[in-house]
Amino acid sequence: MNLRQLIPIFDNSVSRWGIDAQLLRWLTFLWLFAGLVILFSASYAVGDSDYSNGLYYIKRQVISVLLGLVAFNIVVNSPLRFILGISHWFVLALLGLILITLIPGIGTNANGATRWLSFGGIPIQPSELIKPFLVLQSARVFGLWNRLTWGARLTWLLIFALVLAGILLQPNLSTTALCGVALWLVALAAGLPYLYLGGTAFGGLLLAFTSISLRDYQRRRVMSFLNPWADPMQDGYQLIQSLLAVGSGGIWGSGFGLSQQKLFYLPIQYTDFIFAVFAEEFGFVGGLLLLLLLMVYATLALIVALKTQNPVHRLVAIGAMIFMVGQSLLNIGVATGVLPTTGLPLPLVSYGGNSMIASLLVAALLIRVARESTEAEIVPIKKRQSRNGRSGSVMQ
Repeated sequence: MNLRQLIPIFDNSVSRWGIDAQLLRWLTFLWLFAGLVILFSASYAVGDSDYSNGLYYIKRQVISVLLGLVAFNIVVNSPLRFILGISHWFVLALLGLILITLIPGIGTNANGATRWLSFGGIPIQPSELIKPFLVLQSARVFGLWNRLTWGARLTWLLIFALVLAGILLQPNLSTTALCGVALWLVALAAGLPYLYLGGTAFGGLLLAFTSISLRDYQRRRVMSFLNPWADPMQDGYQLIQSLLAVGSGGIWGSGFGLSQQKLFYLPIQYTDFIFAVFAEEFGFVGGLLLLLLLMVYATLALIVALKTQNPVHRLVAIGAMIFMVGQSLLNIGVATGVLPTTGLPLPLVSYGGNSMIASLLVAALLIRVARESTEAEIVPIKKRQSRNGRSGSVMQ
């Protein structure tokens, strides 16, 4: 690989890509740029208050973006066959890290959950980083389902179950649900028997119900979502402030940087509830434009999935779309009170290095599928010497 290809602005191969891959690339960069602008506004006040530096969060996010873009360009310029061939090692390694977070004294606890590991002061969240590799490995397993032995099938189903169980025990119900639904939808797209899918769906719902029943804070979240005004100063406070932010944006918004709710009324305004700040500053029109971007992105992803002839590549495109667009819609649904409060970030927008790198990797997988579905490899025609000494071509 040419080292210049690691830097997006110097990647001269882009002009030779198919139109779908180019459009997805520019949509990803537009989404990323908009996310940095939104984060700058949402995080400035809290950064200035907590660290006497309004640029504290945005500077760290830019570092994550630069690292993520290097990984992004490695993926978009690497053959999918190679990436798929090593994905299982990443799944196993990150599963190990997820299980290590559960060991008392090793995982870093924040807000009552142990989801991080610290390596040299750098926080690592394995449950975020595993997302692109779940896309790859689930596509590989379910896309080749009929060619696998029952031993291989059960082994990978067990590994997927361990991933979900490990994330749930952190506890992180929202990420568990997202990863579980993504795996289920990839299996559905692969055409697995409805009996298997129905049984898995029932088991997943039962597990979620059990988790909510056993954990008081998860149960309170669901109840506060149904009626946040029943406890406006405690469990319902966050959702009420988010709704006030969204509603006060009106048609055109209050203007960039002029959100009032981000001034210490709305908690975690630069991560899980960053859409509320965006909606307040850019209004109903801004929200519609963001939804339009997601709709165009999803449409292009489906077009790419339908174009590719390789069933595994098709499932990679579908899985990538679920994590990028599906997670975005879930985040927006939480901020607008349509769904119970969860801890899912808005891809390419919310603050968080692990989420940013994972999202850029997922987007890169979709672009790589688009590239391979439109670029044909040119096979040279072999030549041989005829009996009279002249060269002749062999028809292939």
